[in-house]
Formats: sequence, C-alpha cells, structure tokens
Amino acid sequence: MQKTLQEIADYLQAELRGEPQLSITAVSPLNKAQKGELSFISDSKYLEHVEHSHASALIVNTRMAESIGGNLLIVDDPYLGYAKVAQLFDSTPKPDPGIHATAVISKAATIGQNVSICANAVIEDGAVIGDNAIIESGVFIGKKVTIGQGTRVYSNTVIYHSVEIGKSCIIHANSVIGSDGFGYANEKGAWVKIPQVGSVTIGDDVEIGAHTAIDRGALENTVIGKGVILDNHIHIAHNVQIGDYTAIAGCSAIAGSTKIGKYCTIAGRVSIIGHLEICDKAHITACTFVNKSIKEPGAYSSGTTFQSNKDWHKSAVRFRQLDDMWRKMKQLEKELAELKELQDSQR
Repeated sequence: MQKTLQEIADYLQAELRGEPQLSITAVSPLNKAQKGELSFISDSKYLEHVEHSHASALIVNTRMAESIGGNLLIVDDPYLGYAKVAQLFDSTPKPDPGIHATAVISKAATIGQNVSICANAVIEDGAVIGDNAIIESGVFIGKKVTIGQGTRVYSNTVIYHSVEIGKSCIIHANSVIGSDGFGYANEKGAWVKIPQVGSVTIGDDVEIGAHTAIDRGALENTVIGKGVILDNHIHIAHNVQIGDYTAIAGCSAIAGSTKIGKYCTIAGRVSIIGHLEICDKAHITACTFVNKSIKEPGAYSSGTTFQSNKDWHKSAVRFRQLDDMWRKMKQLEKELAELKELQDSQR
C-alpha cells in the first residue's frame, strides 16, 4: 500500500511541511524506519535520534517542528496521529467473504451480506450475523446470539446463547463470552447451583483480548459499554457493568455485580471484589486490591514495589512486627503525655 504525504495529512487534518507527493509505504519506529517510511516522535527526548533516522517523514507536534527540518506532519498529539496512520497501513490478513464448506450453520440462523465464515465454525439456531462480519475458524456461536456488522471474532472463541455483541467489535482468539457466573447457595456444606439466566451485552467498538472470560448474569445481564478495551486473560464475573471507553489491562479480575464507570483505566493484575461501585475516570494502578467503592475520580494504588530479595525478607519481618511496634508507640505516647502533665503540675 502507498499513500502520498498529502493524502495522509488530509486524513489526519495535519499541517504538512515538505513534499506533498512524497510516497509513503509503511509506518515504522524512528530507529528502524527506512526511505519511504513514516515515523513519529511522541516525546522531545527522542529528538536527538532524528539525525540518525532514515525515515522519509515524521509526525510531530508544533513545538518539535520548530527544531526539525524535512518532511513533517504537524499535529497536536503525535502518538494519536501515529495510531490513526497505522490503521491506514494495517496489514492484518482478512479472509475473503464466503462460507467455508466445513462450517456448520443452522438453517434458522440469519447471515448478513459479505460475511466471512471460516472452517469448522458452528452457528446455531436463531443466531444473527451482521453484514461484513468475520467469523474465523473453530468459532462456536450459540442459539440466539446477535453479532453486529463489521465485528470480527477470532479463532476458537466460544459465544454462549443469547449474547448480544455490537458493531465493529474485535474478539480475539479463545475468549469465552456468556459462560455461567459463579453463583451457588450453600446447603449444609453442599453447593447448590444457581442457574445463570441473564446474558451478556457488549456495545459497539469493543475489543476483547485473547483468553478473556465474561460471565453471563444471574438474573440481569453483564454489560460491557461502548468503546471498552479489555486486554488478554481478564475475568469479568456475572452482573458486572463496565462503562463506556474504560480500559482494563491483562490478568485483572472483576468480581460479581461490581459497577465500573466510564473512562476508567485499570492496570494489570488489579483485583476488584464484588458489589462495589467505581466512579467515572478512576485510574487504578497495577496490582491494586480494591475492597471498597471509589467515589471520587483520581488515581488509586496499593501493594508495594519490588526490592532485592534480601531487603524484601527484612521488610516482610518488619511488617509482621508492625502491630507490636504500634502498641509500643501508643504506650510511649501515653507515658510522654503523663510525664508532660507531671512537669506542668510542678511549675
């Protein structure tokens, strides 16, 4: 694929300095870019590497453009500009429209126009597949599932019955959507299963990473809002609600019936217990354990950063001594107060 620098500038609504008809064939890192390729600078600390780069053009901001010559696309946010241009040059393979001979499709399913259904996919009764959707090899789509137009479901994903998925979503390989939530009652030590009769609804423009599991609701639906992005290996329990445009990184787990607001960011290995409410624009850092609701926007953290093993063992011992240290400190405070009171009485 080739685009002229002017075509890219028009697409980005960027200011162009340089040669409008310059042909661009790819987007590459600053230190790897070759002639005919476009790169970007998102931080001024990388400006010193420009003179050694072979990139034919750069995406920069106004401040950076003051100290750089050559072919430039000037935007407010170079990293966002890079993301948008990378979409133009995306080389991810796509199967041609059509239905593979080994796919098993119910006669009671509805298949839209220009749909790709690959080898060994299974689509059951009442399922609706929107126009331009891509269902890759080995995907299972249960009864009465709805998949919106332009959505892509990668290989070996399992989508249980009655799940609703919006338009232009991406669901990566081996994800499971709509499996039973972890709902049980206890009868004299034995576990009694609670049927999970809700479902899962997923908004438009959602991306779900590989090996992520989203449980169906017990009575009401588990809800994933518009524009949400979920990394690999995430667990979303039953009846969880995730607000629009929230991002969750890998290996995080959200327990049942927790509500997460819009525009939140949740870093890797975060654990959030059930029945909490997380407000809009909360930002939770890696490995944080959230055991109560968050009511104010802002950044939240817990846990400790790494140390050498020797120092960590010392810290672990001291942590176990904290209660004794606290009691001793309170006793010292009491004794100091009594001593001060005695001194004051003798004046």
